[in-house]
Amino acid sequence: MAAYDVKREQKELYAPGNTAWAVIDVPEQQFLAVDGTGNPNTAPAYTAAVEALYAVAYTVKFAAKRTGGGDFVVPPLEGLWWAERYEAFTTGAKDSWNWTMLICMPPWIDERTIEDARETALARKKNPAIALVRHLTLHEGPSAQVLHTGSYDDEAPLLHELHHRYLAANGLRPTGRHHEIYLGDPRRTAPEKLRTVLRQPVEPLG
Repeated sequence: MAAYDVKREQKELYAPGNTAWAVIDVPEQQFLAVDGTGNPNTAPAYTAAVEALYAVAYTVKFAAKRTGGGDFVVPPLEGLWWAERYEAFTTGAKDSWNWTMLICMPPWIDERTIEDARETALARKKNPAIALVRHLTLHEGPSAQVLHTGSYDDEAPLLHELHHRYLAANGLRPTGRHHEIYLGDPRRTAPEKLRTVLRQPVEPLG
């Protein structure tokens, strides 16, 4: 039996084809999560958080496979982003960004398995950020979503369109945090070829 792959099982969320904003319904999901603040390009805490997430994710994967709990492909990195002022994103004021970095877990992985994996990974690796990895359940529901191809720094026009045209034109307002899913590896992929899912939970005005 093929390993569970969320990109295959939930293509609408992880392999969308639309390059213009469209609303989808995002079901409840569970994640490994680490919170932090600062520029993702320069903050040591960000690098440590991402490394911690992958350390725990692979520990969960190998534990599940070893115990017959079901193998899975470790999903791509995701992130929730917010700031006191929305303009921090369109102007690139990255030092003021807040983030929760995420890796989705299959639905059968329970919180106890994640806790055990965190303790195992912490004992094996010298990364204090592993202790910060937590279980998070997220149900975003109706969300505006689009596939962006290009550099992360080139997302601003799409975000400007969302908040200054698309939402008002469709009688919507944002409700949750800006969500990104990173389908490309910036270490191996040219910036202009990176693919990122941009998502914003929404609700009707009024």
